[in-house]
Amino acid sequence: MKLQQTIGYNVIRQWLTEKGFSPFPFQEETWEAIHSRQSGLVNAPTGYGKTFSVFLGALIRFINENPKDYQRLSKNKLQLLWVTPLRALAKDIGRAMEEVISELGMQWKVGIRNGDTSTAERQKQKAHMPEILIITPESLHLLLAQKGYPEIFQSLQVIAVDEWHELLGSKRGVQVELALSRIISLQQSQSQTTNRERQTISVFAISATIGNLEQAREVLLSPLNKMGRTITAKLPKTTEVYSILPDEIEKYPWAGHLGIRLVDKIVPIIRKSTTTLLFINTRGMSERWYQELLHAAPDLAGAIALHHGSIEQELRIWVEEALHTARLKCVVCTASLDLGVDFRPVETVIQVGSPKGVARFLQRAGRSGHQPGAPSRIYFLPTHSLELVEASALKEAIRQNIIESREPMILCFDVLLQYLCTLAISEGFDPEQIFREVKSTFCFREMTTEEWEQVLQFLTTGGKALQQYDDYHKVEIINNLYRITNRRIAMRHRMHIGTIVSDAMLKVKFISGGYVGVIEEWFISRLEPGESFTLAGRNLELVMIKDMTVLVRKSTAKKSIVPSWQGGRMPLSANLGKLLREQFNAAGSGRTGIPELDVLQPLFELQSELSKVPRADELLIEQIETKDGFHLFVFPFEGRLVHEAMAAILSSRISRRQPITFSFAMNDYGFELLSDQPIPVDDSNVYELFSPENLFADIQRSVNSTEMAKRKFRDIAVIGGLIFQGYPGEHKKARHLQSSASLIFKVFQEYDPDNLLMRQAYREVFDQQMEETRLREMLHRIRQSRIILEFPERLTPFCFPIKVDSMRENLTSEKLEDRIKKMQSQLLK
Repeated sequence: MKLQQTIGYNVIRQWLTEKGFSPFPFQEETWEAIHSRQSGLVNAPTGYGKTFSVFLGALIRFINENPKDYQRLSKNKLQLLWVTPLRALAKDIGRAMEEVISELGMQWKVGIRNGDTSTAERQKQKAHMPEILIITPESLHLLLAQKGYPEIFQSLQVIAVDEWHELLGSKRGVQVELALSRIISLQQSQSQTTNRERQTISVFAISATIGNLEQAREVLLSPLNKMGRTITAKLPKTTEVYSILPDEIEKYPWAGHLGIRLVDKIVPIIRKSTTTLLFINTRGMSERWYQELLHAAPDLAGAIALHHGSIEQELRIWVEEALHTARLKCVVCTASLDLGVDFRPVETVIQVGSPKGVARFLQRAGRSGHQPGAPSRIYFLPTHSLELVEASALKEAIRQNIIESREPMILCFDVLLQYLCTLAISEGFDPEQIFREVKSTFCFREMTTEEWEQVLQFLTTGGKALQQYDDYHKVEIINNLYRITNRRIAMRHRMHIGTIVSDAMLKVKFISGGYVGVIEEWFISRLEPGESFTLAGRNLELVMIKDMTVLVRKSTAKKSIVPSWQGGRMPLSANLGKLLREQFNAAGSGRTGIPELDVLQPLFELQSELSKVPRADELLIEQIETKDGFHLFVFPFEGRLVHEAMAAILSSRISRRQPITFSFAMNDYGFELLSDQPIPVDDSNVYELFSPENLFADIQRSVNSTEMAKRKFRDIAVIGGLIFQGYPGEHKKARHLQSSASLIFKVFQEYDPDNLLMRQAYREVFDQQMEETRLREMLHRIRQSRIILEFPERLTPFCFPIKVDSMRENLTSEKLEDRIKKMQSQLLK
């Protein structure tokens, strides 16, 4: 029967009509797909109802199967499983779903399951599973760790994976792939034994636009062995980008300081908008911006809030609720509000500093204008002058619709080991059956039988290297089923299901009672009692650390230390790097009509006078001698990770020609080699030095890839269950985890050099940290380009920010600012 002729379709259409709405064609197409028991991916602009496309499709399917009593039926078991990457999304989605169910007079219940769900609520769900369960990837695996879990999924009709573009390319995405392979297999075996129609389950990804949409769909649907369909909303969505231009352009820019100076320019924007989201790239800077805004506009106290992942959950929930009801004029936030939360009052978004990627910029822009037809309005505020070139590049990317891809992860054996232990503590698993299921996923489709045997051997004996240690004999084989029967091992495993590995976080609590948030152990351990720091927008005085809790009191100190969290800096994406290089074609030729480039003309003129503004098909190299030594500055505009690897390779290639030592520094635009003797790079050898030949061997030689692999191995060892992180309140310190991981790594090196996890560590270093593929592509590009060697008499506007970054390690922020001011005044004489 055609969808339009069904009772379910007419019920939903009537409900929408009564509310003054009509469905978009892409929503009807999704309903039709779910009605026909198909699967696929839904892609639509923010604010156009992607959630309703799948959710209402599930309701239509249920109504059609129960046309006479769909309003009376209750306790229907699980019908719709909604996987979401963020806890913050769950409450918002759940609220919207409950409203619809209530208005339709249906008896469905909506449950939420994540790290914040109480034990009582979980027990309630276990007794009577709600019809809709909104769940994170980690909690979905915890469900698979329950005895009797197959029964939970017997009634399941639809699986929705929300914000799939965010999960794809991460180990949390791999968790979703594995969970789907199990659920789909359960459904298939059930349909075979009950003669029901095979593969009745519909699986849908809900995704924002990324560069590889078709592949994103293929990855998710791989266990179904079906191509599925991509349903794209062909709807207009305009993004308006406005750059906030400084009144005076610094000819010698440096990263991180300009943004705060422009605070007075954004206060009027905040005042005239209903609600504004102010996105900051790091939690530390978000704390500082919150304070600066209150200082610049004290009358807005109470109407400005702060939101990031280290703030106590209750406060975050309060901020989200206040956003919904338009009680806040502005929220200073990080990536914690990046994803799909529908805050309709948000009229304006301000991005402070480059987002380093087109997709991230569009995602944040989409938080505003969250209604069909409404434009998304975003302001770009640079943290140093050259970031205005990135703003121009972002505008061009939006015009050309150039968006980054998210590459799926391959052969994550650490996640597989964790998953198999999860199955082993619930029902146990048949190795032949699970091998077929795991091989059906995109991540493990290239896994060999030999690798699978290694995985199983590792679970039962610890493999070649660890078989002497009882702790690694986790799994027993009982009647051909692999099981964990040891309660201590099972409890430890349940406590650490997940793939997010971070440094130990300590709770911050007032000595008088009440939580403030969490802080990384490495930061707080550097402070002495009596010192003040900022968290959740409050100045706090450290009293003591007791039982893994930081006890504080309110501080009246005028100065406090702003915390920094590890991993705050994001590298420039390949797409944005390419567009950035193209911007310089116009910039070097005078006035362009592009406001961001025209305002930078004094800087470009000085750069041209001292050196050159490179075109997209040129590589600029500057050699400068100062009292610090001999500097070689190279400008590929490929992002800091690629530059870090290239600096190491170049220094290695040069030092093989003559004995010479270097220190290096880098930013997203280029890198510096510094030596105490002249650096032998000239027209005779420069193309050879930047050759892609022997790159793999040079990477291994130049960078201490073993040391990098050791650090990467720590995370793999934690996820794979080789290292126990400790019980709640007794977490091991990061350095203890690292030393434990290093010890196991050495054992593998000596006794099991072909170990899967060690190989994985090296592969992740090459693919993720060193971006080996992008590095190779850059060298091929340089081979086709013109390399320009310049010998300026002093530092140039392009190399100055890299020089400043190299000084950060040894100077406090105040001394650094003083030193930079002196350098700038000397250079401008």
